[in-house]
Amino acid sequence: MIKETFKVIGVMSGTSLDGIDLIYVQFNFDEKWTYTIYTTETVSYTQYWENTLKHLVSNSKQELKDIDDGYTVYLAEVINSFIKKHHIETVDAICSHGHTALHQPQSGMTYQIGNLPKISKLLKHTVVCDFRVQDVELGGQGAPLVPIGDKLLFSDYDFCLNLGGFANISTEIDDTRIAYDICPVNIVLNHYVKPLGFNYDNEGQIAKSGKLHTELLNQLNDLDFYSKSHPKSLGLEWVKQLIFPIIDAYDLPIETILRTFTEHVAVQISKEINTKHNAKVLVSGGGAYNKFLLDLIVSKTKNSIELPSKEIIEFKEALIFGLLGVLKLKGAVNCLKSVTGAKKNHSSGRIYYP
Repeated sequence: MIKETFKVIGVMSGTSLDGIDLIYVQFNFDEKWTYTIYTTETVSYTQYWENTLKHLVSNSKQELKDIDDGYTVYLAEVINSFIKKHHIETVDAICSHGHTALHQPQSGMTYQIGNLPKISKLLKHTVVCDFRVQDVELGGQGAPLVPIGDKLLFSDYDFCLNLGGFANISTEIDDTRIAYDICPVNIVLNHYVKPLGFNYDNEGQIAKSGKLHTELLNQLNDLDFYSKSHPKSLGLEWVKQLIFPIIDAYDLPIETILRTFTEHVAVQISKEINTKHNAKVLVSGGGAYNKFLLDLIVSKTKNSIELPSKEIIEFKEALIFGLLGVLKLKGAVNCLKSVTGAKKNHSSGRIYYP
């Protein structure tokens, strides 16, 4: 492979609904991949879009198509504003995750909104997007997709742990990259802190003030998902069907719910990272700012928990979706069967030209 350079915009919207992450980055290949980040921004959702995205799973197929159409236009406006605001002139491609509307790989179904072909016309740039569909068609989970980026960009770490709407992790076992979702995180914590008038629990301070409810903790830890082997992934539907009803049945104070669920997250994460000894764990995602959660994880492991720069904590997924797009443009593998359970390694995503 010859030395190559790509300047792209990576775009990510996660289940925690804290906004659209955008990154303008240059990728260089010279024996291995390296990157230079030029600028980043998170664009908060309007109240309309936050409410709409929160309730996607309850929409009919026709309603989802209408929402998809509107979201694609909205996403293009956000990206165009980012380009204009930061005076970006050279863009080889815009590499966008879109937003997950439905994710039921066991039924052969996944649907990301914001990936309609017209997005490239609206942006007047090449767009690489819709990275999950092909993997599900090949019998995979369609998630997580970030591990190829962990392998190519962050191989110095034994584990890459992302704390977003869900916690997911990637690692190498016998020179093979594996990855999977561990448990819900911010998608649950943010849901329960909202009635107190906050979007999130700052540093986990409210959770820290609550009491641990052992019976609820045990019931959460006993869920079938946690005993399944990888590959495995989670979606909002699973949280709505199982997690919320279990928690709500106890009718507990919000502080107690937050304290207990944070403990649950720490238990599940430490269980995974304790499968290796003297390991270095790179932590990213919004949950990396939850000091109480990190303190609990540290208390349950002897491994080294490491926080990278603010840019990587907040924009690692957007960065890696940028790389996924570059790999797709090159026809190179960007989706690993060892991670998703698909029939083969493949180059996933759709390319739209203006």
